[in-house]
Amino acid sequence: MRVIDVPPAALVMLIGPAGAGKSTFAARHFPADAIVSSDRLRQLMAGDDSSQQANDDVFGSIHQDVAERARAGLLTVIDATNTRGPERTELGWHAHR
Repeated sequence: MRVIDVPPAALVMLIGPAGAGKSTFAARHFPADAIVSSDRLRQLMAGDDSSQQANDDVFGSIHQDVAERARAGLLTVIDATNTRGPERTELGWHAHR
């Protein structure tokens, strides 16, 4: 088994289409409290983990969570498709500053 060594305050962005195994990978390799999941937030906010209707609220919450975790120096794993470059850049900015 390969070990992925990441710093304790790292921001890890999983990237890939729905169903690619991002959530499974995250659950196997990272502590549950480090994972910020768009599907989990959709379930909480809209009652359906695949509903796209709550995306503005979901991703607003993700940005807020990432910023707060970065300020606290916590490992953060973003479990979302993250397929759009501008959104990845903005999330990375939180960790960088």
